[in-house]
Amino acid sequence: MSSITDFIVELIKAANDDYKTTDQEKKRLLERSVLFIRDMRDTVGFPAAQTDADRVYDIQKEVAAMGMGSSSTDEIRQCLLLSATMIRDLRVVLDTGTEIRIG
Repeated sequence: MSSITDFIVELIKAANDDYKTTDQEKKRLLERSVLFIRDMRDTVGFPAAQTDADRVYDIQKEVAAMGMGSSSTDEIRQCLLLSATMIRDLRVVLDTGTEIRIG
């Protein structure tokens, strides 16, 4: 398995709590996922939206909420799955060599 696949598996396992993952570990996974997504977007030439419409901001808001202790288990789970989905989709774009044209 590739490191990307391994990371996607980690995110999904943490979301489904197949193994005991602490909130701190989940927070670190979400922080890493933001970096993964940004790096992969740069690689495929997909610019960040720079608005609240960018789902990465949802993940970042959740990380901030976790830091303040105001996050629910379901919200964390949804962000872990969102991260896994975004990374998987970007991996497909990278693997297939799909060209992204904006504008």
